[in-house]
Amino acid sequence: MTRSILITGCSSGIGHHCAHALHARGWNVLATCRKPEDAERLRAEGLSCGVLDLSDADSITAGLSWALDQTGGTLDALFNNGAFGLPGAVEDLPTDGLREIFETNFFGWHDLTRQVIPVMRAQGHGRIVQNSSVLGFITYKWRAAYVSTKFALEGLTDTMRLELKDSGIHVVLIEPGPVTSKIRENARSHFERWIDWENSALSDLYRDTLLKRLYEDKDKPDAFELPPEAVAKKLIHALESGRPRPRYYVTVPTYFMGAMKRLLPTRALDWLIDKG
Repeated sequence: MTRSILITGCSSGIGHHCAHALHARGWNVLATCRKPEDAERLRAEGLSCGVLDLSDADSITAGLSWALDQTGGTLDALFNNGAFGLPGAVEDLPTDGLREIFETNFFGWHDLTRQVIPVMRAQGHGRIVQNSSVLGFITYKWRAAYVSTKFALEGLTDTMRLELKDSGIHVVLIEPGPVTSKIRENARSHFERWIDWENSALSDLYRDTLLKRLYEDKDKPDAFELPPEAVAKKLIHALESGRPRPRYYVTVPTYFMGAMKRLLPTRALDWLIDKG
């Protein structure tokens, strides 16, 4: 039988590529996007696509209901992927801005996953794959909001993996480093909405570093950046292996920082991260 997978955040980047890659491998891909116009575009590309906004509880329930209608009530896999960034220093990050990013990047994933688990329990199997980040176990300046959601996701996922060990449901983390996507471009509107950088004590640093990265270097790839195919390769293994790994690293920076976190004391690791 054709295996089915629900993927969130398919409008561009990792989600878009993984949806097409799995569709090409014969999976019944239930792609979802936050905006109806993006869902329509993906349908024109040949994908089955619905609307699912991770910041809206009703949309999450409706999006899952749509996916289950396509499969007759079963679901072999869930790939939680939809997320955004909110760059800015911790002292300039309004609490409401932090709440907003948690709604999409963490609480929405949790809500959707909790609704999927009973479906997978009833059928006796399933795969839940969480697209985390190297920033799920290593921090970086100006990234506190995004880092916080990914650190929380890693703790939630590790706990869920232990709790579902004997259920037939495998729980997996994918931890990419720099991967080509629109996350930097999409972060600008959130930065402009929430961060009053001009009145910050760090305004000169914003001007010399973060603003250049967000606006002037918008098309400049990061060091060791890989295309989304690198994530798709690990996702395919996580979905199709008889015994998937608990976590998959993607890109050289993730492997390097994973090793450094194990080997270095905190002060030395802080020094290394500060040097970039």
